Amino acid sequence: MGNTARVPRLTAVLATVAAGALALGTLPSNAAQPPEPTGSANLAEAFRTAADRYDVPRELLVGIGYAESHLDGHDGKPSQANGYGVMHLASNPSNKTMSEAAELTGLGVETLAKDPGANVLGAAAVLDAYADKAGLAGSARDDLGKWYPVVAQYSHSADGPTARLYTDEVFRIIGTGVGAAGVSTAPKKVTPDRGKYAKVAPLGTRTPSSVAAVDYPGAIWNSASTSNYRAGRTSSITHIVIHVTQGSYAGTISWFKNPSAQVSAHYVVRSNDGQITQMVAEKDTAWHARDANPYSVGIEHEGWVDQPSWFTDAMYRASAALTRNIAERRGIPMDRNHIKGHSEMPGNDHTDPGPNWNWDYYLELVNGGDPNPPEYNFTTYGSGVRVRSAPSLTASVVTTLPGPTQVFVVCQKQGDPVTAEGTTNNWWAKLRDQNGFMSNIYIDHPAAQLPDVPVCT
Repeated sequence: MGNTARVPRLTAVLATVAAGALALGTLPSNAAQPPEPTGSANLAEAFRTAADRYDVPRELLVGIGYAESHLDGHDGKPSQANGYGVMHLASNPSNKTMSEAAELTGLGVETLAKDPGANVLGAAAVLDAYADKAGLAGSARDDLGKWYPVVAQYSHSADGPTARLYTDEVFRIIGTGVGAAGVSTAPKKVTPDRGKYAKVAPLGTRTPSSVAAVDYPGAIWNSASTSNYRAGRTSSITHIVIHVTQGSYAGTISWFKNPSAQVSAHYVVRSNDGQITQMVAEKDTAWHARDANPYSVGIEHEGWVDQPSWFTDAMYRASAALTRNIAERRGIPMDRNHIKGHSEMPGNDHTDPGPNWNWDYYLELVNGGDPNPPEYNFTTYGSGVRVRSAPSLTASVVTTLPGPTQVFVVCQKQGDPVTAEGTTNNWWAKLRDQNGFMSNIYIDHPAAQLPDVPVCT
């Protein structure tokens, strides 16, 4: 998707809220004096403050924030579903968490959208209200598993399976822990109390009809709303278009199922493991690239164009296998003239997949190449470790890991699997604990490219 041309701008949100007597800068007559926004200087403190003020577990808030945004507010720019900030406070026909947060906190919409601390506070207020309505009180609030239905409600997903997809991801993140944007949580084993969602089949449960519906055997079938695409084609398929969702995987799937969205894509690819959901049959015209819709297949990739941590190796490889399959079946040349970014298609003003998408690596994979295995360089980044893929040190960032102030360097061979932030990759080196800290590890690389880093031999 790339930019915000498809969805209402913040002004539309302000108008919506103003219509509900919550205009920017004003308070409802019965509102208490709003708390001061926590600001963006210390996101970790913002999560602690919000958790304490609204009696919502901090791990839950961080898990939702990481699932929605990797803890990045994107300077107040909206998602594909008109959601804002670290916690994705939204304003669309099916999700009104932004106006709810404004009413509950007394904070203005622009502050909630653009101030990360206020955004976290607003989300905590909404979750608190949902928990009260669900009867979650007292010591039960300390049991993370009992928050499952509340998180599912917060997602405002299009249906039960999509709500479960969203909420399962939040609880997966809680289980693996988070280390990003100066915020960290330890891995916490939680048994979700799914309530009514226990009877909902997880998205991806294959049935004979769903298997028959997909064009790509590796995909899960989950149809977009018929209001968001056109049956049939007016042109033969000659191009494959690469998109970035500007939002989460579950959120994008839910948005494409929302009749008011008026957008869709044929496929959506998940960041952490490369799971693929097909939402529009290739024989039909998805609404993803304006003038190019009639002759193209659209593939959305979970994430944001300005945040390369979403572009994992698992995503690249899964997407490349899908693109190769489409190209081979449809006789499409596997080159940059026929596999293009959304921003390169005629009649579009979008920016995706953006400068962080590694086209050279992607096309190599599409055409059957394999770095076997790719090298990774671990370099210090603030209080953590940023992982970049070789051969170019400007290639996409795979993830950010918590790290110490003092740097420990341990050189190890590639090949051992490591799990970090919920992602396991067999091409990473193994991370070892050093006196309670995560090691800072460097793998063999040309010293000339990074002269201040010791060379592993």
